[in-house]
Amino acid sequence: MTLLIKCMYLPFSFYSRMVSPAIALAFVPLLLTLIIKYRYYFVLFYRAVLVRIWKDCVTGLSREERAFQYVLTNSTPGDPDSILDAFDYWCSKVEFISNIGPKKGKILDRLLLEQSPLTVLELGAHCGYSTVRIARALPLGARLYSIEMDQGNAAIAEKIIRLAGFDDDTVREQEMVIFTKSPLMQTFCSVISLFLQVELIVNPSDEVIPRLRSDYNLERLDFVFMDHWKKCYLPDLQLLEEYGLLGKGSMIVADNVLFPGAPKFLRYLRKCGLYEWKIHRAMLEYSRGIRDGMAELIYQGIK
Repeated sequence: MTLLIKCMYLPFSFYSRMVSPAIALAFVPLLLTLIIKYRYYFVLFYRAVLVRIWKDCVTGLSREERAFQYVLTNSTPGDPDSILDAFDYWCSKVEFISNIGPKKGKILDRLLLEQSPLTVLELGAHCGYSTVRIARALPLGARLYSIEMDQGNAAIAEKIIRLAGFDDDTVREQEMVIFTKSPLMQTFCSVISLFLQVELIVNPSDEVIPRLRSDYNLERLDFVFMDHWKKCYLPDLQLLEEYGLLGKGSMIVADNVLFPGAPKFLRYLRKCGLYEWKIHRAMLEYSRGIRDGMAELIYQGIK
């Protein structure tokens, strides 16, 4: 330790004499090669980290709050497509936010339409993008439970859900204006607005999952979307199994399994034999040159 402290106070000229210019120049091609090879990751680091830190300091708002302000002023209330488009523009052109994005989002849309699930669990609402994307694809009578552990993000997600028209009060108010001349239609649309319900739960997923059956009367989940902390994918999947919330044919879709990656989750899928699964490969959302993928799982039950 004493030697390390002494080295810290040695003059720069001491180190400059240790490394000759020829040796230093020899590393330049290697450095340039690394910069070129990983240029997309450097761009992502700049957009996702450095820009965020700078704007947090300048504006005094979080990145999610800035995104919400943009969406609020550049979308049409009650129009989910308009809200998703505004989000996509912001995340691709202004600041990076790790939503599922439009390309992988289309894969999610297709899977939801094929499954037509009535009971859906979302792990990681973040600022509400995927919540709106899922809700707009669900059939009448479906119920979406969205779990978000961060209170700040959950507050933004709640506003986005309301803005998209999936909040019961918002939907009912819009419908009452349209059908003021028809009491029968008012009653009908008030009932329809209850057919698709979105419930935002603010708590860590490992605390909520064990209580889904007792607190929310959930017997089985038809569809689960995972887009929260990647280290939580495996333990949360095992909790769903342990508490009997998956039935034969239940579908689980997990985003970002290749980047940033969920290696323990994928190793478990290879070994457990409980799922038919595959990976839908795609580029990382709002980025170029970074390969990613979504895992699609179909629960087969204990054999």
